[in-house]
Amino acid sequence: MRGPGLFCCCLAALLLFVGADDVEDVEDVEEVFRRDRSHIEKTLRLTDEKPADDYSVALQKLRKIYHSSIKPMELAYKYNELRQYEITDGEITSKPMVLFLGPWSVGKSSMINYLLGLDETPHQLYTGAEPTTSEFTVVMHGPKLKTIEGIVMAADSARSFSPLEKFGQNFLEKLIGIEIPHKLLERVTLVDTPGIIENRKQQERGYPFNDVCQWFIDRADLIFVVFDPTKLDVGLELEMLFQQLKGRESQIRIILNKADSMATQELMRVYGALFWSLAPLINVTEPPRVYVSSFWPEEYNQDTHKELFLREEISLLEDLTQVIENRLENKIAFIRQHAIRVRIHALLVDRYLHTYKDKMTFFSDGELVFKDILEDPDKFFIFKSILAKTNVSKFDLPNRDAYKDFFGVNPITSFKLLSQQCSYMAGCVLEKIEKAITHELPDLLSSISKKPSNLNCDVTGCGEAPKNRYKKH
Repeated sequence: MRGPGLFCCCLAALLLFVGADDVEDVEDVEEVFRRDRSHIEKTLRLTDEKPADDYSVALQKLRKIYHSSIKPMELAYKYNELRQYEITDGEITSKPMVLFLGPWSVGKSSMINYLLGLDETPHQLYTGAEPTTSEFTVVMHGPKLKTIEGIVMAADSARSFSPLEKFGQNFLEKLIGIEIPHKLLERVTLVDTPGIIENRKQQERGYPFNDVCQWFIDRADLIFVVFDPTKLDVGLELEMLFQQLKGRESQIRIILNKADSMATQELMRVYGALFWSLAPLINVTEPPRVYVSSFWPEEYNQDTHKELFLREEISLLEDLTQVIENRLENKIAFIRQHAIRVRIHALLVDRYLHTYKDKMTFFSDGELVFKDILEDPDKFFIFKSILAKTNVSKFDLPNRDAYKDFFGVNPITSFKLLSQQCSYMAGCVLEKIEKAITHELPDLLSSISKKPSNLNCDVTGCGEAPKNRYKKH
C-alpha cells in the first residue's frame, strides 16, 4: 500500500507546485498547436450561404430512363444474378460516396474526423494505434446526431443500402450508420471500413468481407486507399483488394498519411517503396494520384515540409470538391455504363440460346448439347459474334466462366430470344436500351448546365483543373 499512497502524495504535491495557472497555460499551448482549418472550409465551400444546386428534375428523368429502358432487360435476362448488382431508386438519387480503404491503423478514421472537424467532440469516430474499426461505418447527414443500426439501414428502401441485406445478419451487425448535422455531409457520404489485417483472422469475420468491399467499391465515386510509412507491405488481402479495384483506377487516390513523422530522406525512400509495392497491382498507363501529407488536426512536426504537405492537402480537397460538383454527370455516366453491361449480357444470352436451338434435333439430349456449348463457347463463336455488333468493345465482355455458374442456376430454356422480347405497347427491350445508351442518357448529360470551376491553383500549383475522369467523352 505504500507505493500507491506515496504516488498520490507526490502527484498532489506536484499539482500544488505547478499551480492551476500553469496547467491552464499548458492547455493553452495545446490549443495553439491545433492546425488551422480555414483552408478546409474554403476549399470545400463549407461557409457558402448559396444553396446547393437542385438536380431533382434531372434525377427524376434519369430514374425514368432506368425504369423504362434498362430495368426491363435486366429482369428479362436476370442480369442481377450474373453480377450480383442491383440498382435501387435510393442509389440513383443518393449523394456521392467517398470510400476509405487500407491497412489497419493508418489513419482512415482520423482523416474523416479531420475533414469534418469532429476531433474532441461527441461525434468523433474512435481511433487508436491498435485495430479499432471493426465495422463498416457510413457517415451521412442528418438533422441531429444519431446512430443507426445496420438492420435498420437495410430495411429502409428510401436509402441506398437496402441491397446489403443479401450479405446476411452477421454483416448487418457490423454495419453502422452515423447521422451528423454537417454542411459537407449535405453533399457527400463518407464510408469508413475495417482495416486490412494480413493474417488468417481476416477469413473469420463471419461474413463475406471481400464481397461487401466490392459492393461499396462499385458504388463509390472516390476511393481513398490510405497507407502510412510503417505499413507498406502488400500481403494477400491487400493484393485481393487491388484486384477488386481493377477497372476503377480513375476513382482511386493513394494517400501516404503521417508523412510529417519522417525525415526528408526517409520520406523519399518510403515514397519509392510505396510505388514499388503497388506497381504490380495497378497495371495502368497513368498511375493513380498519390497525396503525401498528415491528415489529422495536430500541427505538422517541426523541420518537415509543411508547405508541401499543405498544398497536397488542398489538392486532395479540390479533388473531393470536383466529385461533389460532378455528382449528376457521374451518376448519368454510371447508369449508362451499367446499361452497356446489361445490353452485352442480353446479347450473349440471346447468342447462347440461338446456338442451342440450332444444335438441337429431335433426338438430341438438350442437357448434353448445352453443356458442350458452355464448355467451349469459342467453338461456336459465341463471344466473337457479339463483337460484330455495334458499340460492343472486347474489353467490356464479361468472364465467360461466369456463364457456367449463371446457366447452372438459370436453365437456357427459361429465356426468350431478343426478337421475341417485344410488345405492341412497350416496344422491344433491345431497341429501348440502345436508344437510352446512344441518345437519351447523352442528351440528359448535355442538358446539364456547366459551371466554371473555382479551383485555387495559385495555392496548390496544380497548373490545370483536374480532369473529370468520370464523365464519358
